[in-house]
Amino acid sequence: MTPAAPARRDALIVLLSLAALLAWDLSGLDLVLSDAFGTLQGFPWRDRWLTGTVLHDAARWPAWAVFALLVVNLWRPLPFAAATSPQERRWWAATTLGCVLLIPVLKHGSATSCPWDLARYGGDVADYVPHWQLWRHDGGPGRCFPSGHASTAFSFLAGAFALRRGAPAAARRWLAATLLLGTLFALVQVMRGAHYLSHSLWTAWICWTTSALAWHGARLWRGGRSAAAAAGLGPAKG
Repeated sequence: MTPAAPARRDALIVLLSLAALLAWDLSGLDLVLSDAFGTLQGFPWRDRWLTGTVLHDAARWPAWAVFALLVVNLWRPLPFAAATSPQERRWWAATTLGCVLLIPVLKHGSATSCPWDLARYGGDVADYVPHWQLWRHDGGPGRCFPSGHASTAFSFLAGAFALRRGAPAAARRWLAATLLLGTLFALVQVMRGAHYLSHSLWTAWICWTTSALAWHGARLWRGGRSAAAAAGLGPAKG
């Protein structure tokens, strides 16, 4: 595989997934899916022990434990990451943290309210307005797009990039586990009325695209430094 092939493949994944995501947005299926779990009395699954306590509140702690392992991985490589370079492991931890921080920043500036705020589901004043209709306000408190809880899993998508050179099998397993958990968290939030499905799908796309851009940007930067050093333009080693 030529060096440009992964970049083309990742660009294609970003564009095709964006097209699928836009198609979902325009389909109106967000509301149809939320209607399956919400009523005029609200969302019955909102505060249940499994969905509210275990799969929402408690899910953050294992995620931070995994991130702590990524920090340890900087100095003592995890067994399945032994073939990664120190640069890749630093990139892995930094990009994961970047995704963790990016989603709340975007969410803070959003005018989109959560489904449980809608009068349709027993909320106070909000009406349904698709999150991409930025010129309309739904009358609610906003700050509900994209999904922060889905980023508990999707922020770790960077691991699929960090592992794929030295441990491609581990990269595939990491990607599968991340997507599986992210999908579970996305469905939990739909059941609870905390998010529309598109909010979590956008979180996945943002984290994947951020990781892809950061990965290929870092490769270009390292390649430029190597070329400069070979031409005698970089700092001398000795």
